[in-house]
Amino acid sequence: MAPAPGQITIREFEPGDEAAFRQLNEEWITRYFRMEEKDMEALLEPQANILRAGGRIFFATLDGRCVGCCALVPTGDGEFEVAKMAVTAACQGAGIGRKLLQATVDAARSMGTRRLYLETNHVLRPAIGLYESIGFRHVAPDHPTPYARADVFMEMLLA
Repeated sequence: MAPAPGQITIREFEPGDEAAFRQLNEEWITRYFRMEEKDMEALLEPQANILRAGGRIFFATLDGRCVGCCALVPTGDGEFEVAKMAVTAACQGAGIGRKLLQATVDAARSMGTRRLYLETNHVLRPAIGLYESIGFRHVAPDHPTPYARADVFMEMLLA
């Protein structure tokens, strides 16, 4: 049974979270697709490839255990990609993804972000529905994607 949403807390990346970030993302990616070069870059070195570049990584925790994550990756002046969002299969369906995504959007908004962008795949219907319900809209890709699996592109204008 999925945990009650009230038990979940959202926090930012802390040293030592690298393994949880990698595990959460490898779980969903390998369930539906295959790991790609760009995945490996982000997952093996999140501090170098996301955080030091000005990004942020958020975790949903349950009893101190990381059960979900979502990153903001800088893509330009006032713009971030929402990336590497995952909730472990055992905890899906409890509203954790919604809480995590909303916290990520709120953080982006508080940083003065103008635009959020994301890439996903049509088979991930629950994720697409979540993105739409939070306010993302479908757009044409605005740059070449490094992911072979990406076929759905969305944005949210914040300012």
